[in-house]
Amino acid sequence: MTAISQTSENKYWQYALWLALFTIFYNLAEGIVSIHFGSQDETLTLFGFGVDSFIEVMSGIGILAMVLRIRQNTDAPRSQFERNALRITGISFYLLAVGLGATAIYNLFTAHKPTTTLSGLIISLISIAIMWALVLGKRKVGRTLGSSPILADANCTMVCIYMSVVLLTSSLIYQFTGFGLVDSLGALGLIYFSVQEGKEAFEKAAGIEDDCCSGDGSMDKIG
Repeated sequence: MTAISQTSENKYWQYALWLALFTIFYNLAEGIVSIHFGSQDETLTLFGFGVDSFIEVMSGIGILAMVLRIRQNTDAPRSQFERNALRITGISFYLLAVGLGATAIYNLFTAHKPTTTLSGLIISLISIAIMWALVLGKRKVGRTLGSSPILADANCTMVCIYMSVVLLTSSLIYQFTGFGLVDSLGALGLIYFSVQEGKEAFEKAAGIEDDCCSGDGSMDKIG
């Protein structure tokens, strides 16, 4: 990353803290609202979208824990914190894939149709706008600080945007055609992306661990 002053670095870690907190609380609210209306309207896609919002909370918690520990232990090596945060993000991606798969398969086999998709339309539009702003903010902070976990968390948020687009598209198609299974087909396509991002997060965590064990790693320099 480009060298920045200590003051600027502290400012960006503060930004990272607020982004993580907003990610957690927004997704908690989104998850509760989505599950409520998904159950009320018998909309399995919206219900699954709400469950996935809670999975996004896990990634936010991982980043929040990393930021807090780095801020409280400025002399400790960052790598151990980033490695843990990357692993939490990777697990979140895999859980995201499982949630998508379970919801899609259930929809395909039951051919269940919701009573309405109006809630899905509204929630997906709000989610796309807010999540896109979060992605831009996380990428800027992650690149400035040179933090792989924050960038991986931005990718996790990007998956949620894709899911919101799937929810929006399926809601629109159902609203105009009555074909309620198109969302399952779209969700199946997102599973590959989620698995690949989860794998990449674990590979980055392993790379950090290898650096720590090498002669050039920050752990060895401290000794």
